[in-house]
Amino acid sequence: MSESEVTGVPQARSIARIVTVLAVGLAVFQLWQPLAGFVPAGAMPFEALLGAQPALYFRPTHLCWILCLGFLVNPLGAATWQRALDWLALLAVVWASWQVLDFDYRGIDHLLNGLASVDFAAGLVIVVATLEMARRAVGPVMMWIGIVFILYAAFGNYLPDTLATKGFSFERILRFQIFSNAGLFGAPLGIAAGAVFSFVLFGAFLQVTGAGKFLIDLSFALAGRYRGGPAKASVIASAAMGSISGSAIANTVTTGALTIPMMKKLGYRSHQAAGIEAAASTGGQIMPPIMGAGAFVMAEFTNTPYGDIVWMALVPAVLYFSSVLLYVHLMAVKADFTVAEAGERLAKVMLDGVHFLLPLVLIAALLMQNYSPVLVGTIGCGAIYLVSLLRAGSRANLTSIISGLKSGALMAVSISVSCAVAGIVVGTIGQTGIGLQFTESVVALSDGRLWLALILVAIAALILGMGLPATAAYIVLAVMTGPALQELGLALITAHMIIFWLAQSSNVTPPIALAAFAGAGIAGAGPMRSAVEAFKLANGLFVIPLMMAYTPLLYGVDAGWGDVLWAALLSTAVMVTLAGLLERFWFTRMSGRHALFAAPALPLLLWPDWRSQLAGLALFLLMLLNNWRKSRQVSN
Repeated sequence: MSESEVTGVPQARSIARIVTVLAVGLAVFQLWQPLAGFVPAGAMPFEALLGAQPALYFRPTHLCWILCLGFLVNPLGAATWQRALDWLALLAVVWASWQVLDFDYRGIDHLLNGLASVDFAAGLVIVVATLEMARRAVGPVMMWIGIVFILYAAFGNYLPDTLATKGFSFERILRFQIFSNAGLFGAPLGIAAGAVFSFVLFGAFLQVTGAGKFLIDLSFALAGRYRGGPAKASVIASAAMGSISGSAIANTVTTGALTIPMMKKLGYRSHQAAGIEAAASTGGQIMPPIMGAGAFVMAEFTNTPYGDIVWMALVPAVLYFSSVLLYVHLMAVKADFTVAEAGERLAKVMLDGVHFLLPLVLIAALLMQNYSPVLVGTIGCGAIYLVSLLRAGSRANLTSIISGLKSGALMAVSISVSCAVAGIVVGTIGQTGIGLQFTESVVALSDGRLWLALILVAIAALILGMGLPATAAYIVLAVMTGPALQELGLALITAHMIIFWLAQSSNVTPPIALAAFAGAGIAGAGPMRSAVEAFKLANGLFVIPLMMAYTPLLYGVDAGWGDVLWAALLSTAVMVTLAGLLERFWFTRMSGRHALFAAPALPLLLWPDWRSQLAGLALFLLMLLNNWRKSRQVSN
């Protein structure tokens, strides 16, 4: 071993210890903030430091901590000079953040005369560091999106009239982005630093206490003994875990490591196993009660109570997972798979881990009662620790607690940086007014046709999703395209729900289908073939938003449960018809003539007129009954 390698080992250990201290410190700081609000004013020593911090100070502190962690865990390189640059960047971020925290927001000198040189330098350091960390932790596309929007704010006056805007000086751009709550430190970062962080920690505690394993075991106990059982269990487990994890890719890797080999063993082809896991994991982001982070963002953007969003999202989410389960079942029956080997009995799984359901029920109940999501996430972390003490096998010790705090903080790096860059985009849109121009462009291109506007939004979602995480893509799309959909007649919450669903589609849509690619790596399958399979299985991401737009599928948006159930019935008929046409199989194989007769049911069911819908429903049931009779004749 060379001398550099020998000296590098203790350096790596020292950095690992520093990372642990910083990560645990950040997690404790985040958990304490919602609790500090309950301490009466004046009752806490060092209140200015230890008390609940207003957004003006909390968000810069959070981002400073995140960037410092990011420079340590995502180094520029292994060379000594590269490590030195990372340490210089870390110190520059600490200095710049202190300058932001010490800034006199009550004064008017910066409004009259512009930023002082030191404040300008501090703002520049934070913007550059955020963009660089986005490159390292998320990807270069994320960085370039932020840069393009900053350059647009600076040089938009040189563009053609349809895109032109007033050009702003870099001093005004930095003043708006850094020294206000409307840019980089705006609502997206506030949501990431608050509710999202607390639930990322909650997900980390689920893993270190064994609650995540219990949810997977429970899924296998429920569905594992049926035909195509491992694949169905994968769908159920991904629905449970994905809602909390907030990342389709992370969910694919976590649950897929167990479910994909079992699916292959049963008989599913490699690309099918990868596609099933990717489609199911992507659906976790739309599954109540947590919906990754989307429900919190949507509640903030639409000023809608969190509980209302959960009720609205429930039926569409159930429809999506029912659709994926249908494809899984059709594949298993079509290939004549045998019933899977019986796993653990449901009673035993429940006996071993039923206590883990208590925190999940608690946070769902508190969220439905519209308690602060930040507080609920903190309570959830405490609850999962307390219930882990009920059984010797799940008891969390100090080591596992530190591991959970560290894991949660590190997972938050990419999320918070993504939301900070999304804040830059949202701030630029607000400062330049490009959002209004984009809305007018969408309305003009669609010529007032809602279905065409939805296609344009779906294309924009795919393009943005290639470089942005789903939550960040939703934030940008909501600001850019939400007003256009409202102008075409959709309610505010309906427009946002549609945009949120479409923002998930890039995880499973070729050519860049990151969740499918992650699944392909585990399955040993071709990435593009896996992506095509995932796209087919996840077509509900496109069908269900269409039904949201043209039927009363969302409860509470001028619709009661009777209207919602009728819309759900139509949506089910659409997805079953589509599944039969794509798989050429229902109860038995579907002939070309049968498919030709079944295909017209789709446009009839989708047409927004009750007579057309009834005709489509009748044709669908007729074709389904005919296929069932044919299957009975074949079996006899």
